[in-house]
Amino acid sequence: MKDEFAFIQSITPAYSFRDELINGIGDDAALYRIGAECDEIACTDTMVEGIHFKKDTMTPFQIGRKALAVNISDVAAMGGIPLFYLVSLSVPNSGWSTRQLKEIYRGLKALGDEFQMDMIGGDTVSTRSDLHISVTVIGKIEKGRRLLRSNARPGDVVFLTGPVGGSAAGLSSLLSGETNSYISYHQEPNPRVKQGRILAKSDCRISLNDVSDGIASESHEISEASGVSIVLEQDLIPAPEGFDAYSSFQRLEWMLNGGEDYELIGTVAEADWKNVEKLFLEQKESIYRIGYVEDKKPGVWMSYKDQKFKLDKKGYNHFSSKE
Repeated sequence: MKDEFAFIQSITPAYSFRDELINGIGDDAALYRIGAECDEIACTDTMVEGIHFKKDTMTPFQIGRKALAVNISDVAAMGGIPLFYLVSLSVPNSGWSTRQLKEIYRGLKALGDEFQMDMIGGDTVSTRSDLHISVTVIGKIEKGRRLLRSNARPGDVVFLTGPVGGSAAGLSSLLSGETNSYISYHQEPNPRVKQGRILAKSDCRISLNDVSDGIASESHEISEASGVSIVLEQDLIPAPEGFDAYSSFQRLEWMLNGGEDYELIGTVAEADWKNVEKLFLEQKESIYRIGYVEDKKPGVWMSYKDQKFKLDKKGYNHFSSKE
C-alpha cells in the first residue's frame, strides 16, 4: 500500500443507510443530525510510536496532549464546539511504565479541561511493539453553520489563520538535537477552536480545513471537494518569526508540506472578506489573505513574481516511503 489518500477513497462507502447522516468520509469530521438546534460532529485520529512521536522528541504529557489536540483541530475546522472524547491505548509489554501512561492521560486531561471537555470512555489493550493512542472526539455545530471543504466558489479569497512551517522546523530541530522556539510548535499545538467559531458565527459561506498535512495538501482537498482551482500567493503566506535564518527552499518546503501546524485554511467570498477581517480584529486574532479561487478544473497553483507553478498534493502520506 503506497498511498493513504487513494486507500481511503477505495474504502469510502458508495451509499449510506441513515437519513441522519449529513457528511461522512471526505471532510475533517463526520456530521450528522441529532436535534432541532445542532448537528453532531465526530472524528478520530491515531498516533503511533515511531511514526508520529518518539520518546526522545516528546514527553508522555505532550504525547497525550497532542493526541487530543489533533482531533479538536478537526472539530475546529468544521466551526464546531468540542464536547467529549474517548481514548484507546495499545500498550507494549515493555518500555512504558505506569507512571508514563498516567502522564499521557494527564496531558489529555490538561487540554480537555481547557475546552471543558469530558472523557467518557475508551479502551486499553496490549500490543507486541510500540505504543498506539487513538482518540475520538464528539462535538456540535449549530444548524446551518457547518463549514465544509466543498463550500469554495470562484472569486473567493483564500485565507490562513496563522503562520505555517513552525512544526516541521521544530521536528527537524528535535531530531538534530538543536533547541529553538519552533520546538513548541511541534510538541504543543494549539487547535484553533476560537477562530473556527468566529468563522461559523460570521454567517458567511466559508470552506475550511485544518493544516495537518501542509497547506498544499489541504488546499488540494478544498479544491477537489469544491471543483475549483486554488492559487496561493507565495509572498502572502505567513511564516514564523525568524524563519529567514533558513534557506528559501527549506522555508517553502516546510510551509507548504511540513504539516502539523493546525492553523485553519479556507475560503470566503471576496464581498465578505473585509467583514471577516473585522471580526478577527475585534477578537484580537490573526487572519491572512494568501490567495484566491479560480473557475478552473481542480488543482493548486503557487503564484510568484507574475508566474504560476503547479503544486503537487504532497503533504504527509502514511503509506508512502517517499514522504
